[in-house]
Amino acid sequence: MNVGFISLGCSKNLIDTEVTIGMFKNHGHKIVNDPNEAEILLINTCGFIESAKEEAINTILEMAEYKNKKCKYLIVMGCLVQRYYEDLIKCLPEVDLFLRIEDYDKLWKAIEDLIKRDIKLKPQNTKPKKISEIGKFPMLEEHDYLERVLSTGKNYAYIKIGEGCSNRCTYCAIPYIRGEFISRKIEDILEEANILAKKGIKELIIIAQDTSKYGMDIYGKPKLVELLDKLSQIEEIKWIRFLYTYPEGITDELIDIVAKNDKIAKYFDIPIQHISDDILKKMNRRTNKKQIENLLIKIREKIPNVILRTSLIVGFPGETKKDFEELEEFVSKAKFDKLGTFMYSKEEGTPAARMPEQIHGNTKKSRYNKIMKLQQQISKENLENKIGKVYQVLIENISFDGNYYIGRTLEDAPDIDGLVYIKNESNKNLLNQFVMCKIESVNDYDLIGKIM
Repeated sequence: MNVGFISLGCSKNLIDTEVTIGMFKNHGHKIVNDPNEAEILLINTCGFIESAKEEAINTILEMAEYKNKKCKYLIVMGCLVQRYYEDLIKCLPEVDLFLRIEDYDKLWKAIEDLIKRDIKLKPQNTKPKKISEIGKFPMLEEHDYLERVLSTGKNYAYIKIGEGCSNRCTYCAIPYIRGEFISRKIEDILEEANILAKKGIKELIIIAQDTSKYGMDIYGKPKLVELLDKLSQIEEIKWIRFLYTYPEGITDELIDIVAKNDKIAKYFDIPIQHISDDILKKMNRRTNKKQIENLLIKIREKIPNVILRTSLIVGFPGETKKDFEELEEFVSKAKFDKLGTFMYSKEEGTPAARMPEQIHGNTKKSRYNKIMKLQQQISKENLENKIGKVYQVLIENISFDGNYYIGRTLEDAPDIDGLVYIKNESNKNLLNQFVMCKIESVNDYDLIGKIM
C-alpha cells in the first residue's frame, strides 16, 4: 500500500518516524510524500507544550479529510497519544489506530491487525523481514539498532543515544510521557554510526533529552566523552555535534575533548532556562546563577572560538519583574551566539501547573518579545565579527533562482541555526560538498559569502 508520514515535534521524535518508515518499507509498502496518493496516513505527534498539542490535533483533523479520498487508514502515534490516549479515542473517531509509546514494541502487529481486519494482504515476491530479524523498536525498554529511512537528506543524521529523562524539572512533562532516562549501549550506537557513515552521511548529531546523562544508568558513570572519541574514529564522518547538554553535566573532560578533537563541533547547546536563583530553584534545576556564569567563562577560556547556544523560559510561575530584569541583564552580558525562548506553558500533571502566581499571557508575551529583540541585536553583532573570516561550509541546497548555494558551517546545527548564502559563480555542481568560503556580509541570523 502507499503510506504517507507526518512527523511533528523534535528530532528525537523524527528518529521514531524514520524507524517506522523503515518498518513499512521492509514489509513491502511504498512510501509517498503526497497525502492524495496515500492509502495509509501516519502522524507522529508531539505533546510537549500547548502549542504542540494544538498543532497535532489540527494536523490529525486535516489528514482525516483524506479519508474521503484514497486514504483507508489513519494512524496516530507519539507523545500526544501517550498523554491523552483515552480522550483521543473518544474525541477522534476518524482515527483508525492510536499507538502509545509504551506499545511501540507491538507496533507492527497492531498495524498488521488493522489492515488484515479489512483486506487480505497480497503475497509479496520477497518475504518481509520480521521485527525479530531487524531489531526492536528503540523506545523505553529496548534500544537495539533498527534500520530506518533517513528523512534529513544526504549529509547529516541524528543518533538518539538515550530515551526519556530523569531530571524532573517542575515544568516538564517528558518524564511522564517517555519515562526515566535509559541509555543505549555504546556498541549499538557505534554500529548505527558506521552504517550511516557507509551510506555517505558526513555529520552525526547526537541527541537525547539530556546527553550529559548518557551512560549513567548502565555504566554507572557518564560516557559521553568516550562515545564522542569512538565516533570520531569513524573515518567517513567529518563532523560530530551533540545537543541538549545540561550545565551540571558539562565536565572538564567534555570541554577538553571538544577543544582538542577537530571533528567535534566547537558548539555547546546548554539549556539553562533561567538565571534567577529563585526561579531555578522553583524549576528544580540543579545549577544556580554563579555556577552557570562560571561554566560559560570556563568554556570560553578553553575554547575561544566556541559557539554557545541556550534556551530560556519566560513567564514561569512566580517570575517577578526583578527576576525577569535579572534574566535580561544576563542575556545582554552573556552574548549567546544562539538563543531560543519559550513562553511558559502550564502542563497538566506537572508540579509547576499547581504553583501559585501563574503569569498572565500578555506579560509572558511581552517578556518573550523583549528577550528575542535583545538577542536579535546580539546575534547580528556576533555575526558581524565573522566578516572577513574564512569557514568550511557544507553545501546542502540551492536557491530557487539558482543564484545562491545554501550551506552551513560547523558552527550551525541544521533546522535551528543560521545558514550561509554563497553566490553561485560557476557551473560546477557543489551540492553535498565542502567548500572554503569567505564571509562578506550578514543579516540578523545568516551569513553571505564567496567561495575562496
